[in-house]
Amino acid sequence: MDYDSVADELYALRPEEFTAARASAMASARTAGDRELAARIGALRKPSLAAWVSNLLVRSSPGEVEPLLRLGEGLRQAHQDLDGAQLRELSRRQHALIRALSLQARQLAKEAGHPIGEGVQREVENTLHAVLADPEAARAWAGGRLTRPLDAAVGFPAVAEGARPQGPAPAPAPSRPGGKASEQQRRRLDRARKEAEAAERELRGLRDEAAAADRAVGEAKRQVDALQRQVEELTGELERIRSEHQQARFAERTARERARTAGRRVREAGRKAATAADRLERLTSSDA
Repeated sequence: MDYDSVADELYALRPEEFTAARASAMASARTAGDRELAARIGALRKPSLAAWVSNLLVRSSPGEVEPLLRLGEGLRQAHQDLDGAQLRELSRRQHALIRALSLQARQLAKEAGHPIGEGVQREVENTLHAVLADPEAARAWAGGRLTRPLDAAVGFPAVAEGARPQGPAPAPAPSRPGGKASEQQRRRLDRARKEAEAAERELRGLRDEAAAADRAVGEAKRQVDALQRQVEELTGELERIRSEHQQARFAERTARERARTAGRRVREAGRKAATAADRLERLTSSDA
């Protein structure tokens, strides 16, 4: 046993399975003589429903983790330098992406047997906002071991939420000596913008692939259901044939028994007839 393997296994379980599995892992560690590991396992906290759904998204869609983290890096860099209009455009993309991922997480939770309501979905969305805004939150989410939803209070500037700057436009910043620093800043902005757009395109492609995979799964399930119905029909037919076969064998045994009984009676009657014939012949001979 090792701590990381046990933790990954526990946080992959449904919430109602967590406590019993943790106790079992602690007992196994104690049996192995590793009390320190048992104590560390005992310190693992059961995840809330929203945290479990967030972990489920990471574990079920690992291909979307890295692009989302890269998008967060690009957004954080862009928010340091871009103007209000560009921030609002990035914010629009950010909210669309988070909404899509939260809906995907809701579907995953439903398929795992834990449908969630709007309140839990909002907590998942807050977690994703925090992931994009804060690198520490991003690392925690990517680990797939959240115990509570992350706080979205650590976020981007208000302008990212669609607010418009109030009052007169700020005066342009004084020019710096030399154009090299400004050129480097523009390059950094372009690179951050391109990375954010590339990450968004990659996520879009992964979502399309996931949707296609979901459709394939649906079609495969329909085929499995149809085959299962055929199996059930054939099983019923087989059971009927077996029942008829058993009845026929019983009828055969009954008929054989009757035939044997009739044979014995025929032989007995034959013996009686022979005895009577002998007697009759002796009586006839004596009379003569």
